[in-house]
Amino acid sequence: MSLEYDRGTLVLRGVGRAPRPFTFDPRCMAWRCLAYMYPSVLDELRSMGVEVEDRVLDLVRGRLEVREALQLRPYQREALEAWASHGRRGVVVLPTGAGKTHVGLAAIVEAGGPALIVVPTLELVDQWEAAVRRYFKVDVGRVGGGVKEVGFITIATYDSAHLNVEALGNRFKLMVFDEVHHLPAPSYRQIAEMSAAPYRLGLTATPERADMLHEDLAHLVGPIVYRRGPEELKGGYLADFEVVTVKVPLSEEERRRYAELRDRYRAFLARRGIKFRGARDFSKLIAMTSSDREAWEALAAWREMRRIAFNASRKVEAIKGILARHRGDKVIIFSDDAEFVRQLSRELLIPEVTYKVDEEERRAVMEMFRRGDVRVIATSRALEEGVDVPDARVAIVVSGTSTRRQFIQRLGRVLRPKEGKAVLYELVTRGTVEVDVARRRKAQ
Repeated sequence: MSLEYDRGTLVLRGVGRAPRPFTFDPRCMAWRCLAYMYPSVLDELRSMGVEVEDRVLDLVRGRLEVREALQLRPYQREALEAWASHGRRGVVVLPTGAGKTHVGLAAIVEAGGPALIVVPTLELVDQWEAAVRRYFKVDVGRVGGGVKEVGFITIATYDSAHLNVEALGNRFKLMVFDEVHHLPAPSYRQIAEMSAAPYRLGLTATPERADMLHEDLAHLVGPIVYRRGPEELKGGYLADFEVVTVKVPLSEEERRRYAELRDRYRAFLARRGIKFRGARDFSKLIAMTSSDREAWEALAAWREMRRIAFNASRKVEAIKGILARHRGDKVIIFSDDAEFVRQLSRELLIPEVTYKVDEEERRAVMEMFRRGDVRVIATSRALEEGVDVPDARVAIVVSGTSTRRQFIQRLGRVLRPKEGKAVLYELVTRGTVEVDVARRRKAQ
């Protein structure tokens, strides 16, 4: 009997009947299952007393030499030990700025074999490569951004790993998924399902997803084995911090327009007897818009209400006041609206860091920010994952969603260890949907 890897699946040959989860494939007259079942399949066959010729893994050859010893903080060591004690499979949840990369590097040493590190952005590919080269003397590969080089430690974006999973799926002993909350998405999950790597580590500040697919992480990577939040680490390993809510009024013109849109939206819901109890109910309204003109107009009114609330004109004055209070501090201003960021950039004469700005200019602005040549930047999502901002002290959240993940990521931009207290200002427009958004986020 033999067990081998074939394009994201395990193939079992030489047996009349096979245990679950195998199904018979008449094309090759053998039994197949997804490759991620490899450890449990081996255990099952061995428990049955079956001798099997295991030809699944074709590991990348090489060796790992430690160039500089990793100095783990106590909670990082606890996280590593918790992961190791769960069969080297599981998710570690630590806030942004708490050193998740160090936990991942230590896991590579613990596993002792070739590793594939999967990350969401090319910026994170660069950061992981720099960290790997600092601590290890090893052949480093990259897959992404037009590059396809496989090394003993290979770093790939989620997009590139998905495209190349059939070829990479049996080459590594360990898979490290940075920002692992991306993994359960319908396309990305195949990276885990079609890989045979027996050891898996997920890293994130917030694993939960609105679509509840985070529940699938348990079988894709492993259960949550260790979790610490910002409150548990502040003042010691993270900067002590304060969250300040600043309530801002609408202008008279904005208030009249907002009330008109709100009344139109509520009237539609009342006429149709629609009540919202969760995100799925709202999804039904979105589905109605394809064939219902009134539903389309109601949704348009709701979106315009949010735009008015999130981008209220008086928020600019509030930002000016905060910047005056923190003159000399490094400040990051966050908004979900790239156009609002551009408006701030023009009005306050500060650089913008958005995906509408080309990569070379973004890198130049971030380098000036690190050096202190620029002390205030405004961004729309471009800094929420994968950009190292080591010593910003103040964050101003102009607008955002109700997700705790986004809040934690933004807070993490000012939580790097430093003297003094970090401050996150949350600007909320009075009497609007934004008040409910902030309340829901805090309740999570």
